[in-house]
Amino acid sequence: MADQKINRRAAIKKTVNSGAALGALASMPHWVLPALAQGERLVPFTDMPEDYSRPPARQGGTHYLDTRMIDDFYTDNEDFYVVQHYGQPELDLDNYRLRVTGMVDQELELSLSDLQDMAQFEIDAGFECGGNRATLFHGLIGNARWRGVALRNILGEARILNGGEEVVFFGGDIGTEEIRETEVEQAFARSLPVSDAMRSENMLAMEMNGEVLPQIHGRPVRLLVPGYYGVANVKWLVQIHVQDRRYMGKFMGRDYVTLKKETIGGQDRWVENSVTKIHLKSSIVRVTKSGDQHKITGFALNDGTAIRNVEIKIDDGPWQEASIDSRSNRYSWKLFTFDWDASPGDHSIVSRVTDADGNVQLTAEEMPEKISRWENYAQFPRTIKTS
Repeated sequence: MADQKINRRAAIKKTVNSGAALGALASMPHWVLPALAQGERLVPFTDMPEDYSRPPARQGGTHYLDTRMIDDFYTDNEDFYVVQHYGQPELDLDNYRLRVTGMVDQELELSLSDLQDMAQFEIDAGFECGGNRATLFHGLIGNARWRGVALRNILGEARILNGGEEVVFFGGDIGTEEIRETEVEQAFARSLPVSDAMRSENMLAMEMNGEVLPQIHGRPVRLLVPGYYGVANVKWLVQIHVQDRRYMGKFMGRDYVTLKKETIGGQDRWVENSVTKIHLKSSIVRVTKSGDQHKITGFALNDGTAIRNVEIKIDDGPWQEASIDSRSNRYSWKLFTFDWDASPGDHSIVSRVTDADGNVQLTAEEMPEKISRWENYAQFPRTIKTS
């Protein structure tokens, strides 16, 4: 089993570094992996501090990428962003049990071996934290190949009863919250309507990039909901519960809730929504120079709706189409590049992504007024000085 996992990891890396290159070059001749080539140098953004750096990844801590250093289609497991709220529990793998309870015809209790013996599938999925933002240069992000069991197969075996409306996913990470001057023990948990939970792409992931799911990413089992913000992908999963009403736990009803202004029946009102599906977003993350030629690199993310294109605007010039990595698929991030014949001086550069339905990434001025830090998907202008 260990050799199989090592070989799968090697195959994934080979696909990234060589195997996919022929297909990419055939369909998009201007695309190259964003790793720095010989003689290529990073051009610093003038909107970043000169001494900008990310903290090193550490056990129990939050970790984010320095997005200037994205150099693979797949994010290395050790560099994929990490956010947690009640620590990083190390579950007893020998005695691990995933319980399926509530409004089901047959409650289940599944060991790790039971899950490993079930039919497996793989999917590429990239996502960001619901709080990813410009001040972190959008570093709470990652893209990986995941392997595990289809959630709908588990729910199908349990057989949801009529009246079951919401599926709640409880993690093994538990903390204490003070609510109305009373300390209450709570597990991290998120929920999905039954119809959303039954999507074929939802997974109980046990592997990440060809390796056993790392402990910091939810070992032994993590929920994966492609197209949703990272908060939906419950780590250290221990219980799936079906109920007849909306789940209103902290991370659905009180936190990871966007408070924004909308016009309701002609009246401006402040409204709340739980952070769920990823909004249409792109960002330029670096510029490199080789000889006299500059290359702009960035990423795009969304909820899985097909992407029409990504465009780049230089200063006050026209929007120009970028090249998208041909390995990009429905739920992965979409890395893009643009070859730029830059004149010396100060420049402003920005990207925007448009989906197949004609939706265009909003500018900061078009974004709804909001007072929460969640769901930051506006166009992100960068400034740079070229020579």
